[in-house]
Amino acid sequence: MLKKVRKAVFPVAGMGTRFLPATKASAKEMMSVVDKPLIQYAVEEAVAAGITEMIFITGRHKRAIEDHFDKAYELENELEAKGKTALLEIVRSVVPKNVNCIYIRQNEPLGLGHAVLCAEPVVNDEPFAVLLADDLMDVAAGKPSVMQQMVDVYDLEQASVLAVQTVPREETKSYGIVSTQPWNANSERIIGMVEKPKPEEAPSNLAVVGRYVLSPRVFHHLKNIPPGSGGEIQLTDGIAALLAEQPAFAFKFDGVRYDCGSKIGFLKATVDLALKHPEVAAEFQQFLTQRAASSH
Repeated sequence: MLKKVRKAVFPVAGMGTRFLPATKASAKEMMSVVDKPLIQYAVEEAVAAGITEMIFITGRHKRAIEDHFDKAYELENELEAKGKTALLEIVRSVVPKNVNCIYIRQNEPLGLGHAVLCAEPVVNDEPFAVLLADDLMDVAAGKPSVMQQMVDVYDLEQASVLAVQTVPREETKSYGIVSTQPWNANSERIIGMVEKPKPEEAPSNLAVVGRYVLSPRVFHHLKNIPPGSGGEIQLTDGIAALLAEQPAFAFKFDGVRYDCGSKIGFLKATVDLALKHPEVAAEFQQFLTQRAASSH
């Protein structure tokens, strides 16, 4: 019986040090691109893929995430009383009624692999998605979300799927890097993985970015691998161990990835998404055009 991907894990316990002081007292995943926090973009992407169980692996100082996806009675009552129905609908649609949010506390920061392992009691023996909110994935209007594209590949191959993109060789030290064999038009079979290799030691420049659909068997390997880079349990190492017994595929998705874990990526996402936003696009485009003209 084919098991559907119904559960998504969001590791959101990180400290967000690259954005200090903005993240001193609030979660980096709650930083907004135009008018939506990063974590909401990721949740909407999962919802668009038919996922209904959202599992947040949280840490201290992350209450804002729980509050964001909770019902806001006072706010809703005030908007309703003032007849602000459009804003009321925006607030109520943050989480669709058929979606369930679950929060699990990661007590110590032992790496992405450990964060994913924290979700095992809820995921059990089902395939599941992992979405890193730092990576904002944008697709053209009318196109399936990146996670929907990956779930389609999972349904076809019945094996783990990792989103990948080509990066400059000098950047391999910032990513998990895969070595692959050709498979079909947009997927390649993964034959090896290494976490953050030096450019001269990288097996390729095909980098894993923040989207995964994983077999539950990965939990077994995450429990048994030794700590890797930085003394942390690396998800990359767990998947590399999984390859010995199950196939996995590298998927070149249709869409644009913004690395919102970096200031420049966050700014690029803000500009590009503002230029698509129905409320501000025209005025913002006009501002940018005037700005460019006045600088010459």
